Amino acid sequence: MKTMLLQIDDAKAGALQEKAQRVGLEAEQLLAITVDDLIGRPDADFEEAVQRVLTKNRELYRRLA
Repeated sequence: MKTMLLQIDDAKAGALQEKAQRVGLEAEQLLAITVDDLIGRPDADFEEAVQRVLTKNRELYRRLA
């Protein structure tokens, strides 16, 4: 099993924690379930989601490169 580090801003971390608590999970468990769901989606849905993220963050990625 691989461990990954994810950095998110405090507001998003708080929102994630609240959503996880509402469904009786730890934030890490909710993230793992979400990743499983994303990976399990048909390729077209996954590609569309990736393209949305890439388009939204294109300028940031350009500056980081």
